[in-house]
Amino acid sequence: MCSIFGYCGTVLDEDAFQKGFEKTISRGPDASRVVDAGNGKLGFHRLAIMGLNEAGMQPFVNNGNIVVCNGEIYGFAAIKKELEAKGYTFVSDSDCEILLPMYKEYGTDMFAMLDAEYAVIIYDAETDSFIAARDPIGIRPLYYGFDANGTIVMASEAKNIIGLVGDIKPFPPGHYYKDGEFVCYRDMTKVEKVIQDDLEVVCANIKDKLIKGVEKRLVADAKVGFLLSGGLDSSLVCSIAAARSDKPIRTFAIGMEGDAIDLKYAKTVADYIHSDHTEVIMTKQEVLDSLETVISMLGTYDITTIRASMGMYLVCKYIHENTDIRVLLTGEISDELFGYKYTDFAPNAEEFQKEAAKRIHELHMYDVLRADRCISYNSLEARVPFGDLDFVEYVMSIDPAKKMNTYNMGKYLLRHAFEGEFLPDSILYRDKAAFSDAVGHSMVDDLKEYAEGIYSDEEFKEKAAKYEFSTPFTKESLLYREIFEKYYPGQAPMVVDFWMPNKEWEGCNVNDPSARVLSNYGNSGV
Repeated sequence: MCSIFGYCGTVLDEDAFQKGFEKTISRGPDASRVVDAGNGKLGFHRLAIMGLNEAGMQPFVNNGNIVVCNGEIYGFAAIKKELEAKGYTFVSDSDCEILLPMYKEYGTDMFAMLDAEYAVIIYDAETDSFIAARDPIGIRPLYYGFDANGTIVMASEAKNIIGLVGDIKPFPPGHYYKDGEFVCYRDMTKVEKVIQDDLEVVCANIKDKLIKGVEKRLVADAKVGFLLSGGLDSSLVCSIAAARSDKPIRTFAIGMEGDAIDLKYAKTVADYIHSDHTEVIMTKQEVLDSLETVISMLGTYDITTIRASMGMYLVCKYIHENTDIRVLLTGEISDELFGYKYTDFAPNAEEFQKEAAKRIHELHMYDVLRADRCISYNSLEARVPFGDLDFVEYVMSIDPAKKMNTYNMGKYLLRHAFEGEFLPDSILYRDKAAFSDAVGHSMVDDLKEYAEGIYSDEEFKEKAAKYEFSTPFTKESLLYREIFEKYYPGQAPMVVDFWMPNKEWEGCNVNDPSARVLSNYGNSGV
């Protein structure tokens, strides 16, 4: 990961700007630099992944134009070659160095051309203006707000601009900002034509596209590792990577002391793909001691996100402190595409697709945010193969009737696509278990118990009522909200709501986001 900061006009408080900039140095501990554009400033903290020498340091400056980008641009070598043929020269092996020449050639049309996970801010010297954009899923973070003079200020994390601006909002994925307006350049949920191919053709394409999505994310000048929960999604990513690597890949799994559900499945996968595997054990005390750090790091009060972040944060902390790995591949985004436990309750195909579109639009506030913060806080970079743009576009276009659970097994298309040599059937057809449950049921139980001990019933009612937006509805959610407000006062609307099952569907009107409360949980927790 890296961290970017753009003050797109006269800086009102230089000291506050510098302090805000320094809040995310863990995202890019290798080097830091601020460039004055004359009418604003662009700052960058670097975590070197591609083009590791000093020449790859940002901001890049070219004929007065300036760019900062937190991102990975896949296939950048081909674009670079085309630009060189047009007369452009380059001084580094950094993928992001191509951005200013691309802007010069294509203007804002460039954003739709990028196969990338990115957030970028460009200063255009010719027009003395700032342009910004974010990838279509929002895998790389970007937030914005306006200072007292109405100047837009943008940064990788909300914590960078607390105190500099009023209301803070997430920069909308798939949009670019220019001349005071946000323009959508790509909506990943928009289906141009529904794919009606038969099951075998669809599954063959799913397999091909996911393999390509993993392959392109293995390219790095820094060392790559893998988070392995033992669930379907991370196991597939690891299996594909192992098959494409000439030496054992390094995998990491985490579980609660005493009742870790995932660890045995992760070991089964690790043994099968012959990975160099590490198990990390976390304790109740570590979870409780880490809670405030995790919430301040995340910038959310959402129950699901916080629960699932506990294990992810602690395993990433271990990787940062004990290895020289810098890039981690993860299994996020599969559930939103192929279905959760709760989407088994979707009343029809239209509602299934509608729910998938809603979740894809909101991912950047939940699972994608979790992966970014847990990994970047520990000075690592996240790569998400299931978020590959070609893959997402294809899966969203499949006839939703085929994606519904009519096979007595959720995510059947994905499972069927990889039948064969990639994974043992015990993993390929393992019941879905949410990460926050599968690290051990005791973790969520411990968090609930802790919150119960803090508030009496009367205190809970009184304190929860103070929050009109996303009102806490359990003692656990109140605890998280109070910690959130300590670090992000008044900024709750950054998150649209709690990540919960669709309560309008029969069987989903529950008061806890855990799949354990659903009637179809079945064998997920064993």
